[in-house]
Amino acid sequence: MTTTRALLSRDPREPFTLEPIELDDPREDEILVRVQATGICHTDLITRAAGSADRPILLGHEGAGVVEAVGREVSSVRPGDQVVLTFRHCGDCHACRAGRPAYCRKGFALNQFGARRDGSPRVTAAGRPVRDGFFGQSSLAGYALTTADNTVVVAPGTDPSLAAPLGCGFLTGAGAVLNVARPRPDDTLVIYGAGAVGMAGLLAARASGVERIIVVEPAAPRRALALALGASVALDPAESAGAEAIRELTRGGAECALDTTGSARVLADAVAALATGGTVVAVGLGTGTPDISLRDIVLGGKSIRGCLEGDAVPHVFIPQLLELYAAGRFPLDRMITARPHTDFAAALAAPHEGATVKSVLTW
Repeated sequence: MTTTRALLSRDPREPFTLEPIELDDPREDEILVRVQATGICHTDLITRAAGSADRPILLGHEGAGVVEAVGREVSSVRPGDQVVLTFRHCGDCHACRAGRPAYCRKGFALNQFGARRDGSPRVTAAGRPVRDGFFGQSSLAGYALTTADNTVVVAPGTDPSLAAPLGCGFLTGAGAVLNVARPRPDDTLVIYGAGAVGMAGLLAARASGVERIIVVEPAAPRRALALALGASVALDPAESAGAEAIRELTRGGAECALDTTGSARVLADAVAALATGGTVVAVGLGTGTPDISLRDIVLGGKSIRGCLEGDAVPHVFIPQLLELYAAGRFPLDRMITARPHTDFAAALAAPHEGATVKSVLTW
C-alpha cells in the first residue's frame, strides 16, 4: 500500500479537496508511477461538474513521472523509467491493429472510472473506495496505477512539467495538424481557438514548414502569444473573423482549418471559409448541429474530419514531439505555467483568465 495525497471531487458543485489516499500495490498487469506533474485539461473540469452522486472521484489524465514498481506481467517498462501517461486502448481490436488506438472499440470503457475486474478498489480514502481509473491513470495525485498501453517511456531527464500535457491536450492539437490536416508549406491554415490544443496545432504547423497561419481567438494575451509563436495573423472573433472575412483575407479561402472550440457555429464558419478542396479538422466536443450547406460541401469538394487524440499512436508520437522540442522546433515551454499542487485553485482559474494557456501541477 502506498500513501499519498490527491485532489478529490466530492461534490460537482464544490471545489476539489486535497486529501490523503491509499493506493493498492500493483497487480500483475499494473504499473505504479510516482507522479511528478499533471496537466489540467478541460475534460477534467467537465467531468468534475457532471452530476454523478457516486463520489469521491479522482480525475487527471495528463500525468508524467517515474515508474516505481511493475507487476510481473509487465515487460515494456521498468522501475526508474521516465514516463508520460496517456489514454488507454485494448491493442487488439480492428482500430488498434490499424494504428488508430484513439478509436479503440473498448476505448470508452477502458478510459472511464471503474474498479478492477474482481471489483477490488485501486484507491481508497479513509478506508472507503474512490472512483478512479480515469483514462487509466487518475493522475491528480502523487502516485497513479497505470497499465502498459497508456504508459509511454520517454528519454531520461525529460522535464515532467513539459511532458505531461503531451498525454492529451498537446497530443490532440499537434496530431490533428501533423496526422490529419497535413498542410503543405504553401497552404493557409486557420486555427479556431488558441487554448492548449490550438496552440499545439500552431507549433506543429510551424514545425512542418507552414508559414501562413491565421489564429481566431477572443483573448488578447493568447492572440499576442500566437503571433509570437509564428502565427501570421491573430483575429478577435468579436470583430472580423467570420467566413467572409477569412475568405477575403486568404483571397478565396483556406486550404486547412482546425476547430478546437466545439461550437457548431464556429465549425459552420470554418467550413464556409475553406477554399475548394479544403479540409476542416474538428477536435472540440460540443453540442448542436452546424448550419452547413450541402451544395457548398459537394461543389467545393470540402471535407469535415473528426479527430480524437490527434489520431496518434502515443508510444510513437509523444517521443517524436519531445524530439522536436529538443531540436527547438516545438517550444511547448512557452505555453505552460507550472504550479505546486497545493496551489491548485489558482492553477484551475488561470486558463479562464486568458494569459495562461496550460496549467500544470507539480507533485
